[in-house]
Amino acid sequence: MKTQLTIFQIAILGIFAVFAVGGMIYFARGTYGGDSGQIGEVLIWGTLDARAFSATLRALADNDERLLSVQYEQYDPRTFYTELSDAIASDKGPDLIIFEHEYIHRDQQKMIPFPTESVTERAFREQFIDGTDIFWTPEGALGVPIAVDPMVLYVNKNLLASAGFAQPPASWNEVFDIAEKATKKDDAKTIVQSGIAFGEYENVTHAKEILSTLMMQAGSPITMREADGRVRVAINTSVTDVTQPAQSALRYYTEFANPAKIVYSWNRSLPASRVAFGQGDVALYVGFASEYPILRAQNPNLDFTAAMLPQVKIESRAVTFGRMYAFAVPRGSLNPNGALSAALILANTDASRVLSQATGIPSARRDVLAEPTDGVSAVFRDSAIIARGWLDPDPMRSGLAFQGMIEDATSGSSRLSEAVQRAERELTALLNL
Repeated sequence: MKTQLTIFQIAILGIFAVFAVGGMIYFARGTYGGDSGQIGEVLIWGTLDARAFSATLRALADNDERLLSVQYEQYDPRTFYTELSDAIASDKGPDLIIFEHEYIHRDQQKMIPFPTESVTERAFREQFIDGTDIFWTPEGALGVPIAVDPMVLYVNKNLLASAGFAQPPASWNEVFDIAEKATKKDDAKTIVQSGIAFGEYENVTHAKEILSTLMMQAGSPITMREADGRVRVAINTSVTDVTQPAQSALRYYTEFANPAKIVYSWNRSLPASRVAFGQGDVALYVGFASEYPILRAQNPNLDFTAAMLPQVKIESRAVTFGRMYAFAVPRGSLNPNGALSAALILANTDASRVLSQATGIPSARRDVLAEPTDGVSAVFRDSAIIARGWLDPDPMRSGLAFQGMIEDATSGSSRLSEAVQRAERELTALLNL
């Protein structure tokens, strides 16, 4: 049976020093696993595809035998963190996990942070893209970033061309035009083809992340970490010239579900947006880079491509929402030193490149993202570089706050300002739990 992390082990973790070798951050005063350099058995849990991750481990083990003792288990994203909490409580947890940034605020106490004596802030920021700084806390890094899954724009090329557009939209103003011209209705005014699936919550895949992107592009950080480490809701705080960024984003998003508007292109009676796109009934679909093979498998005959997500202003700083992944050591790890070593091996340049190729998800490393690529891979890479996230108090419960905000606006039961204020109160209450 696994035992809780001892005071001695925690102390050992606090004395590693950092230095860079071959583009990799190392934690060291001595070597891991003794003089033999072995790391011992390390069990990794995560939600990334098991076949891709296991293939990566096998390929890397050909050059580094230490990885032969590393095993990976895939879990359902819907239950992963619940199962992890139960496993930690019963001393049966993994040695290492692939941690998503959306759970940092809620679950960071379950992770062993890397002390600032071990990973300097400067080294962290030099190695990894800006968006991964969400893993940096006043206590140090909560994990070693490995990947970022950015939101992109999937485009049905036939529908776009039929509506008279030769290129994917670069700005959200252009999306208005596409929504108007690519949306088709029958004699009963029922939508039979949509320009874009925006405006609702239940049947818009990733509605929360889409609205988050619009808010961040408008200048809202949604939440902010103060200098003392506390997190506060900043949904209507602006870092741009937009005075009410959340209201502006909500207004734009919900326009597409308003039958009185010429851009009306979606309603809650339609199927889930990803399904509708796969069926060839939606011109533009906003999804994650990781969905590319899913969409391809869903309809092999669909003629589609990926493009950068439109921006509020072409000349402004580009932003898209991204899901950040990092290796983190959970409390209760039976082999925390070996887990740290495994994480650092798997986060170096070569390993990160192989993992990115196997999963189809861009690396979080600056040097890997600087390497040339083309096609949709170039779109995913460029989107990863501008990807950002926010400190979510509780992903499931905050989703309900976003749902309420959207539905208050679309139903007309609240003014935009009231809908945003209600969501702000709900998010603040979640932060204070």
